[in-house]
Amino acid sequence: MFEASRAKAINQLNNFIENNLAEYSRLRNYDFGPEKRFNVSCLSPYITHGIINEKEVIQKSLSKFSFSKNEKFIQEVLWRTYWKGWLELRPNVWNDYLTELKKIKIEFKDNKEYLNAIEGKTNINCFNAWVYELKENNYLHNHSRMWFASIWIFTLNLPWQLGAEFFMQHLYDGDAASNTLGWRWVAGIQTQGKHYLANEWNIKKFTDNRFENINLNENAPPKVSGKIYSAVLKNFNNPVNLEKKNLIIFENNLSFEFTDFKDHKFKKIFLVNNKNDNREIKLSEKTLKFKTNLIDDQRKRLHEISLDCEIIDISELRSIKNTYLLYPCVGENLNFLNSQSMNNGEFLYRNLDLNSWKYCNKGFFNFKKYIPTIIKEFF
Repeated sequence: MFEASRAKAINQLNNFIENNLAEYSRLRNYDFGPEKRFNVSCLSPYITHGIINEKEVIQKSLSKFSFSKNEKFIQEVLWRTYWKGWLELRPNVWNDYLTELKKIKIEFKDNKEYLNAIEGKTNINCFNAWVYELKENNYLHNHSRMWFASIWIFTLNLPWQLGAEFFMQHLYDGDAASNTLGWRWVAGIQTQGKHYLANEWNIKKFTDNRFENINLNENAPPKVSGKIYSAVLKNFNNPVNLEKKNLIIFENNLSFEFTDFKDHKFKKIFLVNNKNDNREIKLSEKTLKFKTNLIDDQRKRLHEISLDCEIIDISELRSIKNTYLLYPCVGENLNFLNSQSMNNGEFLYRNLDLNSWKYCNKGFFNFKKYIPTIIKEFF
């Protein structure tokens, strides 16, 4: 479903805007099956890796329809931007999640219900189908992700941390913020006491009655967490004047020629590949290959415009001095930098993030009212 190239991403974007954007608000919640994704853009694997960016997507949509007609689509595009900003202000949520996951994995490594769940061998047909689809296509419709997480937590009674890991292992668009915080939200600990409970009628309606045998726990209380994370306000700033240094690019910014820093002359560009050796959540072979191919696609595009670049493993970073680093955001890559006490370079932040993250100290409904302000900054 997802060819690992910017050319494919642009083609997919153009096709969606031209043919399906008009019906997005009305049809977006329907999961008609993996062969019928016309009602959603399926751009998230590319946006997550920076193959195309949110500004490109929003600008293309605004060239087709007005903001008022596009508002729901633009909100959904910026959800990931919001989640990242929220987590940047509360990085301990991610670190605590990894600590909890490590302990829970030991407890559940031989748990039959857990093993049946990840193999798609439960007594819930729709859940089993989504397990197969996740492993086969490395993607799930957003509504199905919510149903999946709810069933995992409240009907199968499995820890949300294991479910979040399962998604991260297989989703091409998995990132620390949207994945971890999305699972926390379903469980009822992201917004304390507010959980998401999947129910049979909703699944049947929005899957066009594709499934039967949907027996769920539809009355479960939300999960409880004693931890409260307050926002720690940070100053995200770029250098006033960029020097001629090397540039480090991670897997979330793989379209340098369209970034805010494209016009600056760097000495050399290093594209970082982070394999499972240095990840706390071990990704599936297909997910790693997708990332590797996207990195190589960026390398080819940079060579085409005569920029000196090289792909390196993340373990080689310490040998590169005099650098700027496109900020990798809270997640595995930043964890590696912190674990190695690597401070031999300055971070560069996207202008979109600088303009968005200052509104991420509260919930999304608060963020949403600032979206017109954010949009106005760029268009």
